[in-house]
Amino acid sequence: MKGCQTLQTSLRGIADRARRDPKARFRDVYRLLDEENLRECFRALRRDAAPGVDRVTFEDYERDLENNLAALVERLKRKRYRARLVRRVNIPKGGGKLRPLGIPVLEDKLLQMAVAKVLTAIYEEDFLPASRGYRPGGDARETSREWAATLGGGGYAWVVDADIKGFFEHVDHDWMLRMLELRIDDGPFLRLVRKWLKAGVLETDGRVLHPAEGTPQGGVVSPVLANVYLHYALDLWFDRVVRKDMQDRCAMLRYADDFVAAFERREDAERFLDELPGRLGKFGLELSGEKTRLVRFERGDPSGGNGGFDFLGFQYHWERTRNGRWKVQRRTAPSRLRRSAERFAEWIKANRSERLAVLMERLRRKLAGYWQYYGVTGNGRSLCKFWRLVVAGLYKWLNRRSQKRGLTWARLNAILKRYGVPEPRITESRQMQFSFARARWRPSAKRAVTKSPVREFRTPGSVRGAPGNGCPYRDRRIWSLPRPQADDSFVPFFRAKAARLASLRCETGTQPEPICGSPARSTRSRPTVSILRWPSTRRVCWASPTTTTSKRI
Repeated sequence: MKGCQTLQTSLRGIADRARRDPKARFRDVYRLLDEENLRECFRALRRDAAPGVDRVTFEDYERDLENNLAALVERLKRKRYRARLVRRVNIPKGGGKLRPLGIPVLEDKLLQMAVAKVLTAIYEEDFLPASRGYRPGGDARETSREWAATLGGGGYAWVVDADIKGFFEHVDHDWMLRMLELRIDDGPFLRLVRKWLKAGVLETDGRVLHPAEGTPQGGVVSPVLANVYLHYALDLWFDRVVRKDMQDRCAMLRYADDFVAAFERREDAERFLDELPGRLGKFGLELSGEKTRLVRFERGDPSGGNGGFDFLGFQYHWERTRNGRWKVQRRTAPSRLRRSAERFAEWIKANRSERLAVLMERLRRKLAGYWQYYGVTGNGRSLCKFWRLVVAGLYKWLNRRSQKRGLTWARLNAILKRYGVPEPRITESRQMQFSFARARWRPSAKRAVTKSPVREFRTPGSVRGAPGNGCPYRDRRIWSLPRPQADDSFVPFFRAKAARLASLRCETGTQPEPICGSPARSTRSRPTVSILRWPSTRRVCWASPTTTTSKRI
């Protein structure tokens, strides 16, 4: 606990100084890599992380932790520390492509964790609000919501959807170190970062590569270094140069190496798109010609030809709401939806022989995470589409657990309900969560509901005029009341009251103020009155073809 307080106190002091003096250069930060701080950073590592080339796991290193940390710190003091090879692993990226990931050894991860904390404390005060990825509190879904609100209320008509080609493989080492030297004046600390940048890469075929550029995507320190690199290469340039040269307003949002920019004028957007390759080329980066484009994004699509763009797994587009207003909506990007369905099909095919309880528990966690991220307002159709694909995959592969096809649709629905597999739901709303009715779906069945599932399957009392709700929406005073119960004992009493009201109407020719206190109604629509009993209270209700009101007696 003492080491945690020492580390946190030192980082807090570094952050305060960085905030007070934007041009301050920090010295002697290498001394923070001591045993106490490294022990605290070791506890923050993932226990189930994949091992590096030495195959040392978290449990293996923990068995003799004190001696291992003492030996590591001694090598750091004597400047005898050497970065080990990085194991290369390729994972599917989509579109048939592979994403290369680098897995360092555990000791390198440990040191990178400590260095990343120091760099975050320094540069977190320098990063602009346009940078959101890999930062404390930089939630991707909340970032997408804020960007949709910016586009919807800012009057922007053109969006530049840009993508940097192979960013982590093309980071220039010399530029990276020059950027770090602007805020850090500690030679051993910078040489430590340089060792990780120059570390060899062990390929899957056994070859060892010594890259002249790039940083391993997958290292603990790589996200912080990426933010520092793009902070100087892109963020400051857009904020200090591009924004001042534009005729009208403009905005940019960057999440890691993905970024989008919005403009009010087409001339400004085209000018930015022409100058962007030259700016990135100065730092050894290149735009992807296939993914970089200019998109018309006008409110209401007055001239036709509006488009959409993908960012953070969502597709942004203009859509008219039920109230007739235009709003920027988000739905799951088609490429992400297709990729998620393919990955789920591969997973259920490979794990169909597991015990049903274990399989359903894993499925429950997977779907809960999917709904938590993609369960945004207006994305009901995409959620229900993914749910139908999941159920169809379960029905297909669970029937192939043996030669006997004994799983029916009714039994599958019962299994999902028994193990609490979450159905599609909107998780973004802060007031309530909207559940979708489970569809007894079969591949050959036609879709019965053609309207939006978000509109059709709201919970009672959520939307004015939603079908299937038992509460009258015209009188908000009775929404929170319990459901009434009929009571025949009050019928004679009520009939006497109704007869007296009818006699008064005949004498005066107008609708008098009722004895029970209900408001008067027009004579063109003669109301009928009935008495209902709530627990521990009585209430008289006036009912007409268009309205329903009630009043306590």
